[in-house]
Amino acid sequence: MNDQEFGFETQAIRNQLERTQYLEHSVPLYLTSSFVFEDAEDMRASFAEEKDRNIYSRYSNPNTNEFVDKVCAMEGAAAGFAFASGMAAVYSTLAALLKSGDHIVSSSSVFGATHSLFINYFPKWNIETSYFDINKPETIEGLITPDTKILFAESPTNPAVDIIDLELLGNIAKKHNLILVIDNCFATPYLQQPIKWGAHLVVHSATKLMDGQGRVLGGITVGDAELIQKIYLFSRLTGPSLSPFNAWVLSKSLETLAIRLDRHCENALKVAEFLENHPHVNKVKYPFLKSHPQYEIAQKQMKLGGNIVAFEIKGGLEAGRAFLDKIKLCSLSPNLGDTRTIVTHPASTTHSKLSVDERLAVSITDGLVRVSVGLETVKDVIADLEQALS
Repeated sequence: MNDQEFGFETQAIRNQLERTQYLEHSVPLYLTSSFVFEDAEDMRASFAEEKDRNIYSRYSNPNTNEFVDKVCAMEGAAAGFAFASGMAAVYSTLAALLKSGDHIVSSSSVFGATHSLFINYFPKWNIETSYFDINKPETIEGLITPDTKILFAESPTNPAVDIIDLELLGNIAKKHNLILVIDNCFATPYLQQPIKWGAHLVVHSATKLMDGQGRVLGGITVGDAELIQKIYLFSRLTGPSLSPFNAWVLSKSLETLAIRLDRHCENALKVAEFLENHPHVNKVKYPFLKSHPQYEIAQKQMKLGGNIVAFEIKGGLEAGRAFLDKIKLCSLSPNLGDTRTIVTHPASTTHSKLSVDERLAVSITDGLVRVSVGLETVKDVIADLEQALS
């Protein structure tokens, strides 16, 4: 297929492996740890990478290859590599490209596990990180040093749903010869393609909206072919590979990504509008609400607003806990991007190990609640939120 000839949904559905001799319509599972060779020369040439073929499922597998090819087509990327989880993708991508003495400039609003990598583990290898306030992008260039190698950001951010101008980041990366890495998990390639705005690499936790039903773990990095080759070589040795079964599930899930995201976003906007007018809510952040501080940027670079709504409940920490205890229909879970609506109170759960000042620095107030809006009848979701807020 020539990807330029087909729409997003067609690519997601029709980019698949060639049929076997059995002429199956749905791609089969390749549950094998390894692959065989025709003779000694075939084996030698394969290990020398003179042939593009499967050798061992830690390196590649037909199901994993199909999943990677689909995401590359969706993101407009030249190459990619799939991982066992989103955090395996984040860690392996950065570890493959950094060396001792290198420096990262990152938005302070990043996933908690990514933050822990930056402050607790990378410093052990003499890799330092400087954070910028996502609401003050004018401060970014002042943090860049001769040792800076990577510019990293999420947009929208987890959990406060802040937005940063990807085109601005792309221009900064180009000016200073940096590798721009964007975590595109909240948007997915259906809503946003960071490579169009100058990103060199795009990272996803496929566990979230790509799967969409809370079934399997997975991660993926796509982008520049030369950079992906370095990530592949590192990951081939360290072994954070995606299982064939999970790759098969995720590839099938991508076939419905667009139609699912349309409904997720429709429901999320209605939930955000309800919360914005609720007397027990201080403020609401959703990219496609006009009240969002980066609304114009979201309109420029996103197709729709995504499925995550963040709101601040009046009453702080205790009110947030009480809200969770009153929830009946929605799920209490650290996951997101599920068919089922999920509510989380970051200050008492996912970000509870951060100090109050550290949380406030990334827009996590004591009363902040993150809602991953699902695919239920939206009036039922709103009714549950309303009774829990009462």
